[in-house]
This record gives sequence, C-alpha cells and structure tokens, in this order.
Amino acid sequence: MARTNYNELLDAGVHFGHLKRKWNPNMAPYIFMERNGIHIIDLNKTIAKIDEAAAALKQVAKSGKKILFVATKKQAKEVVAQHVKQINMPYVTERWPGGMLTNFATIRKAVKKMSAIDKMGTDGTFDNISKKERLQITRERAKLEKQFGSIADLSRLPAAVFIIDIMKEHIAVAEAQKLNIPTFAIVDTNSDPNLVDFPIPANDDASKSISVILKTMVEAIEEGLTERKLEKDKAEEEERDAEEMEVKAKSLEDAEDMDEEDSEAAKSKARKPKVKEDEDDEPVKKPSKAPKGAVGKRPRK
Repeated sequence: MARTNYNELLDAGVHFGHLKRKWNPNMAPYIFMERNGIHIIDLNKTIAKIDEAAAALKQVAKSGKKILFVATKKQAKEVVAQHVKQINMPYVTERWPGGMLTNFATIRKAVKKMSAIDKMGTDGTFDNISKKERLQITRERAKLEKQFGSIADLSRLPAAVFIIDIMKEHIAVAEAQKLNIPTFAIVDTNSDPNLVDFPIPANDDASKSISVILKTMVEAIEEGLTERKLEKDKAEEEERDAEEMEVKAKSLEDAEDMDEEDSEAAKSKARKPKVKEDEDDEPVKKPSKAPKGAVGKRPRK
C-alpha cells in the first residue's frame, strides 16, 4: 500500500483548520500552529492517521464485510458518491435516517418495498390499477430510491462506518458507538477526535481535501478486495487439485486391488491338482453271467 503523498495533501488544503475560537481542546495534539486566527493541522500526524485507517479498512474489505460511508454535507455528497461507487460499497449522502443502524430491520423493510414495487412493474400489476395509483407508487419508489437506493445491497449491519464531519453526523456516530461498530472519520479542529476509533485530522469542509483522503481509503479497500479474490481463487484451485489427487489415488488403489485379485486367482489355479484323462483307457467291462444250468454239468459223450 502506497504511502500518502505530503505535497498532495498540502495542495489540497488538508492542513487548514477552523478559527481559533472554534477549536476543540482535544484536537490540540494534531494542531501544528495558528496563523491569522486559523489553526493549522500537522500533516505529518495526518499522514500517520491516514495510513493507519487505510490499513484497517483494507483488512475489513479483505474479510468480505461492508463499510458504510456517511457524508450528507453539500461539498462532500458528490465526492463520496463518485469514489465509493467504484468499490461497490454502501453510502448515505442524503439525510441520515434515524435508526439507520439501531433500527436496521425497519430500514430493510423500506428497501424491500422498493423491490416489491419493481416487481409490480414486471408482473403486470401496473396494468390493472388506475393511472393515479400508478403515479403515486412511482413517486414513492423515487423517494425511496433517493434515500435508500445507495444501501440496497446492505443486507446486514456494516462492519465499519466512515464519516465525514462528525459534528454534522453526530447521530450516525452515536448509533455506531451504541452497536460497537468501528468508526473512521475526518475530524476538523472543531471536532472531538475521541468520539471515533480512527480519527483523521484534516479539513472536512473542502471538496479537494475530502477527495484526496477518500481516494486513499478507496485504494486501500480495492487492494483488500483484490487480495480476497486472489486468496479465494487460490483456495478453489487448491481444492480442485486436492479432488484430482484424490480421484487419481482412488484409481491407483482400485488398480492395485484388481492386481491383487488377479494374483490370488493365479495362485489358486496353480495350487489346484490337474487331472489327466487317458483317451486310450476304456472302462473295464464286467464279465457276463453264465447261462442258467450250465455250471457243474459235464458234456455228454
């Protein structure tokens, strides 16, 4: 995994924090200096935190689990959608629905409702209802798609949540904490980094800053997914090889059994005595009995 580029972060303005009067004292370890009333973030610590978060996200992706991205602020919406779509992960860029994590079963019902409406369009149900009802259902489908379309593939709770601006997404942070879901977040100088497991000190108001950090996270996740695919293919190949070896071993075993049977048959045949029949020998005939009254009589003279 490539190390984050210092100059790239500098050009994107990742080091710009909030006004000094708006700072959170818990961000003090990540603040390098103050200039013109604005706090400057220490990019060396930012790089260290980016690499730490990227390594952790890579392992989550490698395990085959989902990572939920949350960014509802205007300057982050399109950036998140653009980057996260590449890796096929769920994301929330509209209003955070209360209970998204803590009441996940209800959210899944809304997602299933979208599928039910889609089915109505293919099985001919729309042809049997009025135009007004069809329009109402279509509008409801569009509303659900806008709010839940990006999480349609999220069939279970995510293994991690990546948040941009924990001040704005405080409900998402609270729900993740309640369920002990690991949280990753870009935290500015006005935020409390202790609220998340993997804080990344950076400017969370500039689109360029958000984009350069998200790019690194997405690349790490892609690496994890690639390694998972390679390991899976390797395991399948080893399994096929093992099956082939088993078949070959069984064939050899069957051949050995047949050879043993043939050998036993040959030995048995060799032990059996041979009976030689003499074609010249004829059965001995018993002498015929003498005529009655012929025994003991002398011939007449």
